[in-house]
Amino acid sequence: MAGHSHSANIARRKGLVDAKRSKQFSKLARAIIVAARHGGGDPNANLDLKYAIDRAKAVSLPKDTIERAIKRGTGELTDGNQLESAVYEAVGPNGTFFLIEILTDNRNRTAPQIRKILERRNAHLGTCAWAFERKGIVLVPKSAVAEDALMDIVVEAGAEDMTQSGDYFEITAAPADFEPVRSALVAKEIAIEDASLVQTPTTAVPVDEDAGAKLMQLIEELDDHDDVQNVYTNIEFPDSLLAKREG
Repeated sequence: MAGHSHSANIARRKGLVDAKRSKQFSKLARAIIVAARHGGGDPNANLDLKYAIDRAKAVSLPKDTIERAIKRGTGELTDGNQLESAVYEAVGPNGTFFLIEILTDNRNRTAPQIRKILERRNAHLGTCAWAFERKGIVLVPKSAVAEDALMDIVVEAGAEDMTQSGDYFEITAAPADFEPVRSALVAKEIAIEDASLVQTPTTAVPVDEDAGAKLMQLIEELDDHDDVQNVYTNIEFPDSLLAKREG
């Protein structure tokens, strides 16, 4: 189960940039609102809410902001704006695909804005959901635990795979096994950098550095949109480009 992951989630990496903290806080609060609306305000009984809160706490979203978001979701607080979720599918050059998860209070505003971003970058709305599958991904810092010990824990808990991605071990699990894997790590007091249910491509499409730079600009522009929560792609970016961007 060892290897190297070339397709780390770009949105997740960008989420750690302090310059985007205010926008990130807004998106995390929205995710909490929708999770609470759909599954109730108790994170012990609503795993989607629990994961949304965990992600918010990981970047120090204030406690009162989290509590207000939960109350908005359950209807205890109202502001007149009703958020709804949507997923836009898009096709880019050279067989590249994008799943764009949206939370918006006005689809009639959001849809043309997303379409315009895509068209500027030589992409368009199209069908591609079939090229992705939902998985649980857990990132554990390499400094937190020995590889062999970690592998024993996650395999026993039901993980499908474990690879190396930069400074992290990336653990993959089916959605039904995601919480048992996460809980096993918590029980062993192993540090977790991120734990999320995400859309992963069934097949990655490699691109060269020039094409990759342009497609990365598209992802970043989509991710910068206030209503976009997550952007998933089947692109395998070259290591040389990722190194330049991280540098």
